[in-house]
Amino acid sequence: MSRTVTWVQQHRLTAFFLLAYLVAWAPWPFYAARVLPESMFLTCGPLVAAVVVIALTDGRAGFRILLSRLLHWRVGWVWYAVALGFPVVLVVVTGVVNSWLGAPTPDFSSIVWVDVALVLAVRLVNPLDGALGEEPGWRGYATPALQSRLSPLAAAAVLGVLVAGWHVPLVVFGDLALVGLPSTVAITFLYVWLFNRTGGSLLMALLFHASQGAFTYGMLGFEGVDERRADVVYLGALVVAVAATILLDRTAWRTPPRTVVEVEPAEAVRR
Repeated sequence: MSRTVTWVQQHRLTAFFLLAYLVAWAPWPFYAARVLPESMFLTCGPLVAAVVVIALTDGRAGFRILLSRLLHWRVGWVWYAVALGFPVVLVVVTGVVNSWLGAPTPDFSSIVWVDVALVLAVRLVNPLDGALGEEPGWRGYATPALQSRLSPLAAAAVLGVLVAGWHVPLVVFGDLALVGLPSTVAITFLYVWLFNRTGGSLLMALLFHASQGAFTYGMLGFEGVDERRADVVYLGALVVAVAATILLDRTAWRTPPRTVVEVEPAEAVRR
């Protein structure tokens, strides 16, 4: 046991990603062997991985750092608008462009906003959902750790590939289109940008993820070829958004703010 703890302490990021994959993918072999009646994907993998690795390495001081990022809410109303509204803009753009390309015109007036708000709220508190199950790991733990070694741009690229790879079982079981993997890579850049621009606010990342899941272009009624085209259009919208942040906000991609770079727990306590 002590050897395992020592290895985790010496390879924190590697241990985090391995555990995030292991927990999420654990039911896969059982489903493939027909032991489980349906496919399961434990989206709480990153959350569990972050908690375990922090417990074995930094202890209470590490949890204080993670909690401080979660409670970092004083970021200005503009960033709340970005976190909650940007996913909505992406969906609206996807729906409009898809209709230009031959899909039926989406009826945005049919959307029940009370239901959207309810879904968003549940996603914020449900650890088995993507927002709370993923963000404390991907953004709260992995992003600062990667940016202590790499530039924000490089860190986003590495994290994007690893997060996309983590979603592979969903593609295999038909719960996610293949184009969803490059979309995951692209949107990771937006998460990192938002995280850095808000001084390391995990709360903003949670809101962004919850909004992304609550308001999707799937509710616009696209089916068949129109739905598949919407997947590609959505990827295109993400690429354009990422390119815009890189070209128009270059300083955000050079050096991350001190508040979002992983710090030693002892130093964090003194501060």
